[in-house]
Amino acid sequence: MDVFNHSEFDSHEQLVFFNEPQAGLKAIVAIHNTSRGPALGGCRMYPYATEAAALTDVLRLSKGMRYKSAISGLPLGGGKSIIIGDPRRDKSQVLFEAFGRCLERLGGRYIVAEDSGTTVEDLRIIASQTQHISGIGERSKPDGGVADGDPSPATAFGVFQGITAAAEHVFDANSLTGLTVAVQGVGNVGRRLVAHLVEAGANVVVTDVYPDRVCDVVSAYQVESVEPAAIYSVTADVFAPCALGAVLNDHTISQLRVKIIAGAANNQLGESRHADSIQRRDICYVPDFAVNAGGVIDIAGYLAGLSYTQSMAEVANIYDTVTEVLRLAGDRRQTTLAVAEEIAISRMRIQ
Repeated sequence: MDVFNHSEFDSHEQLVFFNEPQAGLKAIVAIHNTSRGPALGGCRMYPYATEAAALTDVLRLSKGMRYKSAISGLPLGGGKSIIIGDPRRDKSQVLFEAFGRCLERLGGRYIVAEDSGTTVEDLRIIASQTQHISGIGERSKPDGGVADGDPSPATAFGVFQGITAAAEHVFDANSLTGLTVAVQGVGNVGRRLVAHLVEAGANVVVTDVYPDRVCDVVSAYQVESVEPAAIYSVTADVFAPCALGAVLNDHTISQLRVKIIAGAANNQLGESRHADSIQRRDICYVPDFAVNAGGVIDIAGYLAGLSYTQSMAEVANIYDTVTEVLRLAGDRRQTTLAVAEEIAISRMRIQ
């Protein structure tokens, strides 16, 4: 397997493969950069078809985390970890304990948090073997409830803020009332995003590869649903990708009937050039690492000792970040991706 010449290798500082057959563990940790601080990023568990596919994903995700932390002004680097396995079938206490021991050997260069396929409960098992972890404590909420460390609510709230900012920019709308949003993926983040959208008066169409998730969301919020392949051609104002990456490509972009793309999925573009393809179709693309940073902002808040209210106030600033990106892109006649990357890179230099 070629690593240094891999298409997604971007001068990553460290790439570590962990293998513990007795625990059923095959994992990869990618640390993109630690110049601003330790690399913070979630642990994703997914049944990758090949180890090459797992490598590609972790390289892309770790780079995205660096940009996400930088554009949000966090004193953190970018990293990501993946466990190869089916989260609905392959989880065990032994597996997560083994993973925790592996992370501890990295000495704090990488701090793990929850991600797709893992839960706070999984993270607490990992925490029994490593101190380099965040997002497993509890914080009081203003409504009397308790936030348990799950970053999904913060990610969904941040995406909602970004969609609101984009709607104001594109439609000069001061609310989402009456707008239609097509949500691809209604897992932990997508489901919560649907709740925000419905509460704001938007019309919502959903899909997911897991039918039980779709049924649950349709029943809970009385929204419409379509088959997974049909979501791209739904006539809507906003397309919100909230599942896996690389969903915006030569095949799908041509099907879109929307004016805005803004969602929670990481690495939504199949290739960077697809930002130009989207712009040529007069669609406003909100770069994923700008709009879906709510989770990492919240987890960083745990590290900084912020209260739940303080963390959510920081997440709300995603509205301002997206507004700035869209304004500069229009003024400079550049793609939103180019502008967002420029902002992130400029902040990477600020120590």
